[in-house]
Amino acid sequence: MKTILVTGGNGQLGSELLAISKNSPHTFIFTDYLELDITKEKTITTFFENHTIDYVINCAAYTAVDKAEEDSLNATLLNTQGIQFLAHACSSFSIPLIHISTDYVFDGKSHIPYVETSLVNPQSVYGTTKLQGEQYALETHSQTIIIRTSWLYSSFGNNFVKTMIRLGLERESLSVIYDQIGTPTYARDLAEAILTIIDGVEEKRHPFTAGIYHYSNEGVCSWFDFAKEIHALWGITCSVIPIETTQYPTPAKRPHYSVLNKSKIKSTYGIHIPYWKDSLQNCIAILKQTTK
Repeated sequence: MKTILVTGGNGQLGSELLAISKNSPHTFIFTDYLELDITKEKTITTFFENHTIDYVINCAAYTAVDKAEEDSLNATLLNTQGIQFLAHACSSFSIPLIHISTDYVFDGKSHIPYVETSLVNPQSVYGTTKLQGEQYALETHSQTIIIRTSWLYSSFGNNFVKTMIRLGLERESLSVIYDQIGTPTYARDLAEAILTIIDGVEEKRHPFTAGIYHYSNEGVCSWFDFAKEIHALWGITCSVIPIETTQYPTPAKRPHYSVLNKSKIKSTYGIHIPYWKDSLQNCIAILKQTTK
């Protein structure tokens, strides 16, 4: 039994890790910025000195993609400098680090799924700060796993799934972008994949192999397709109208194509990845139970 520290514990992924931790043999410490502010190096060091920690899963991030365009200072502080501080502390205390990153490190101009070695070229402040965080973590701590993910959603927090349900129930019609292609990721599946990696290391089924990995659910869709499936599963009859990105301008540029190749994480850690529609159905079932 190991002790696992989860930073950013109140977010979607952190909340999913908390939900499944009850079935894990490990001990978990869940923190958010009030308990552990990763932008303060001395705070991290003191925390590590006062706790016995075997693994760190970093879910803390500045994820307000559009707001980051005008708030680059805070986005950099959390997504870049904070990760450097955390990775340095993990290195000093010899603690393996699993850090969550994003598809926004790519420019979205590809037409085939991105592999871990694909050229990075972020088009936003958010993507740039996340990429710098990746680089600092890998340079600072040799025992770092980076997991890039995309289109994250959950029964916890605010996300596209919940927004589409709310708007679908409020309106007769809804416009959703159809020319951005990617894959939704159910945060519960990603949480289980992370614990599968740790369990496999502890059970000596595989070593802790540092480096960059990609994880999203299987399959491909547009935001329009995603919205249609959400409504179908909920039983919403709102008309969903496909629109182009140019018809819905945002401060931060979104990747037009962000499908991730997951072969590396599957072969290295023996992880089974569910199809996006199956996982969405599981999440919707939980949301229906919790909103009764």
